[in-house]
Amino acid sequence: MKVVLFCGGLGTRLRENSDTSPKPLVKVGDRPIIWHLMRYYAHYGHNEFILCLGYRGDLIKEYFLNYSEAMSNDFTLSEGGRRIDLHNSDVDDWKITFADTGLHSNIGQRLMAVRQYVGDDELFLANYSDGLSDVPIDAMIDNLQEKGATASFVAVRTSQSFHAAKFGDDGLVTSLGELGDADFWINGGFFVMRNKVFDYIREGEEL
Repeated sequence: MKVVLFCGGLGTRLRENSDTSPKPLVKVGDRPIIWHLMRYYAHYGHNEFILCLGYRGDLIKEYFLNYSEAMSNDFTLSEGGRRIDLHNSDVDDWKITFADTGLHSNIGQRLMAVRQYVGDDELFLANYSDGLSDVPIDAMIDNLQEKGATASFVAVRTSQSFHAAKFGDDGLVTSLGELGDADFWINGGFFVMRNKVFDYIREGEEL
């Protein structure tokens, strides 16, 4: 299943860590957030990625173009450094499409810009590419299919109002946006979507 990653934001809430680089490249340990996220999806067998680039997309391209698996895997060096034998691999089976989706595009328009790369796949996954979790991806997919919904996302309790959401008793979203009261959840950024979601997003609209 393809995974669309929204990588084009300006990173205003991570500004102290992303003043010269995009949010997805902020380091967690010795690897950027986006690498950890992609590896997590690959763990579930989803290793075909579509990166929606915008702000400093050149640095994201550069990171993967210059990627060395020897830096994250055991290897044996021989022949005076001329030969490297990897003992395992972490990105060898990844397929990554890099798409320029505009510097100031919103998430909805970034998704529309990569519609051709999603193709006719009935289902696909998506993420903001700046957060990590132990979300059970398979259970998310099963839940969407069970409910017959067009799209779903993981929601998280928080004191912040970014991407706020309220739900009915049936678990379906009743409202989205900047909510003022304390009883709300936020969109955690792990999406499962049906291809028909593209039919609902019009020019300029947000996701």
